[in-house]
Amino acid sequence: MLKTLTCALVAAAALLSVPAVQAQEAIRFAVTDIDGAESLQREFGPFKAALEKVADVKVQFFAVSGRTAAVEAMAAGQVDFVLTGPAEYVVFKARTQAVPVVGWQRPDYFAQVVVLASGPVKSVADLKGKTISFGEIGSSSQHLGPAQALADAGLKYNVDYKPIFVKRNVAVEAMKRGDIGAIGLNLTHLQRIRESDTKTGFAVVARGRDLPNDVMIASPKVKPEVVAKMRKAFLEHGGDLMKAVTTGTDDNRKFLGGVFLPDVKDTDYDYVRAIYATIGITEFNKFIE
Repeated sequence: MLKTLTCALVAAAALLSVPAVQAQEAIRFAVTDIDGAESLQREFGPFKAALEKVADVKVQFFAVSGRTAAVEAMAAGQVDFVLTGPAEYVVFKARTQAVPVVGWQRPDYFAQVVVLASGPVKSVADLKGKTISFGEIGSSSQHLGPAQALADAGLKYNVDYKPIFVKRNVAVEAMKRGDIGAIGLNLTHLQRIRESDTKTGFAVVARGRDLPNDVMIASPKVKPEVVAKMRKAFLEHGGDLMKAVTTGTDDNRKFLGGVFLPDVKDTDYDYVRAIYATIGITEFNKFIE
């Protein structure tokens, strides 16, 4: 009896001495362009469940109100992993020394400058002296990318044309009235405009190169072995995770046909830094306002 009790106590002590790293990891995850907990759960709930299964981690959603809140949360040690865009990544890197974990490829992710097909603008040269509307200020595909496409075609930002920032539906109506000459946006946005306005023809006068991918980043405070574990999950179960990302969500259809790229590195985003320079930004420690 005494021997049996002793063995039980030894076994219990052994269980208690198991290092914490062997227990299921818990990570806090945010997405910069999803506002609020309800939207985050709706858009990324299936992905959260899939990631927990294949990576053996516990994922806790960390809702943010935007990119500024997200970078401040990482700087304060409140969030571990963040999914963000290429323009935002550059600021995260400068502010927090965030580590790129895995690229989230967006097929056909490039910027365009769009005009009315039946309008007076037939080339980039025709936009000189006109007003051009961009989307969200600081956006890779709605601001930086279109500005670079125009610069590549010979138009200097805020010199050869006047940039403004209005919502796409407002910009479309302004372009129809002749108040603005063109709109900077990405392919997904143009497709949605064409779907909602089937009576108007649109034409592309400038197209940028493919932009760097969205990227999942880790706080520098996250243990390297946890970062490696996450990369391995995306490498070995990318198909299942991508299916979870794109199932039943309209916003995430931008990832359809894409793959995860675990070999992502900081230099992949030097093109974004060059675009910032095109619009006169040389310091990356804050978002453009």
